[in-house]
Amino acid sequence: MSRAARTKKERRGRVGIRWWLFACLALFTILILVSIWIFQVCLLSTFYEKEKFSDLKKSADELKEYVAAEDARNAIAKYAKEKNICILVIALEEEHGRLLASADATSDCIIHHVNAQTLEELYADAKQNGGTYNKRFEFNDESEAEGEGRFPGFPKKGSSVNAIHVRIVEGNGVEYVMLLDCELMPVDATVRTLQMQFVWIAGALLCCAFLLALLLSHIVAKPLVQITQKAEKLAGGEFKVDFSERDAYREVQELADALSFAAKEIGATGRLQRELIANISHDLRTPLTMIKGYSEMMRDIPGENSPENIQAVIDETTRLSDLVNDLLDLSKLQAGTTKPKLAVFDLTELLHDALDRYDTLIKHKGYRIESVVEENPVFVEADRTMILQVLYNLVGNAVNYTGESHRVLVTQTVKDGVVRLAVADDGEGIPPEQIPEIWDRYYRVDREHRCAVMGTGLGLSIVKNVMEAHKASYGVESAVGTGSVFWFELPVIKKEG
Repeated sequence: MSRAARTKKERRGRVGIRWWLFACLALFTILILVSIWIFQVCLLSTFYEKEKFSDLKKSADELKEYVAAEDARNAIAKYAKEKNICILVIALEEEHGRLLASADATSDCIIHHVNAQTLEELYADAKQNGGTYNKRFEFNDESEAEGEGRFPGFPKKGSSVNAIHVRIVEGNGVEYVMLLDCELMPVDATVRTLQMQFVWIAGALLCCAFLLALLLSHIVAKPLVQITQKAEKLAGGEFKVDFSERDAYREVQELADALSFAAKEIGATGRLQRELIANISHDLRTPLTMIKGYSEMMRDIPGENSPENIQAVIDETTRLSDLVNDLLDLSKLQAGTTKPKLAVFDLTELLHDALDRYDTLIKHKGYRIESVVEENPVFVEADRTMILQVLYNLVGNAVNYTGESHRVLVTQTVKDGVVRLAVADDGEGIPPEQIPEIWDRYYRVDREHRCAVMGTGLGLSIVKNVMEAHKASYGVESAVGTGSVFWFELPVIKKEG
């Protein structure tokens, strides 16, 4: 099995986005249902009783104002009716208790049926507990035994649960015992109803989660699947693929735009690579053919071992060596392995040295190089060897593409602390739509390979990479029929003294 097939098989074995969404939504639904089940079903009775005792406590707080009033009996009876609770208030005078008020507002009241012993026990519990006490009483007809929560001698009745709150207060120098009673309604039937409802709600919510997962996965996954299919075409060599998705959400659209740009760049790179191979093959074959031809001629024909033929072999060998060196330099620059070694030097002096050398090499062919320097000297901080290489390549490019005048003009200007070196020719010029591509390796405006007077055809690409390594500005100004001006800029260094 191939690596691609294994990768595809492993990818298919992974969980898809549809099931991930369903798992997340189902887990979220279950967590919500469990939380509601715990608080609304399992703890319903606990919360209900706690709330009832809290209501009785609040009522006792409000009744404190009534116990010492003149019309306490009527006020307490009215309050009991409004709150639907039973109230028993006893004033403890000397050794005996005096009934101050008794309000029976419910049919299942307990406190009005208790005996003196039970009252004393409740009073003692409240006294021991800081003046307040809560007690829950549960009664069942089937139970004969008297235990906790049962009053001695209390008559049997149907099953019921009551909440009793005992409060000890003082008023006008008298101690009062307040007993408040309310029935705790059974919640078992409510709990069973909620349990049944929750079973249906859980099933419905899980079904909704599954359907929602299907819908969301379709919305999310559909554009991703389409982009994946197009990406497979791109991997297969089809570079004219449009990844745009009109109805996709923003993130997918951004991904599609990035892939479309990548496809365009890969297609351009592939085209340039084919052109590069064709051009390099031509440039390598030409000197090799010349070297082989001259060598065979000197070997086979007596008297042809002349200095001129030997020089031709040397020239072609030099040309071949320059091509290989330029390719290596360009590869290092693009890979980032060659870093500029910055140093301060006189750019004007470097310019004159480069032009003098070029003038010596080409003046016998009818070319002339003119220079205009506004300020001398001008110091910059850069890699001297790289900048010299840039000058050679720009001048060489201008020589190769200048017009019938065979004239190249080099200017140096300084403005706002920046020096600009510009190399102009009066050749055919460059169409505007092709200017962004001239910095590519072996790109030629006329699309026809031509033998350069000097150079290897990689000069502008080397210029681009050197300038970018220096984080410097560079560019070209050109118009068809008027020639071109290539330039670069560097910050000027003020040298003291």
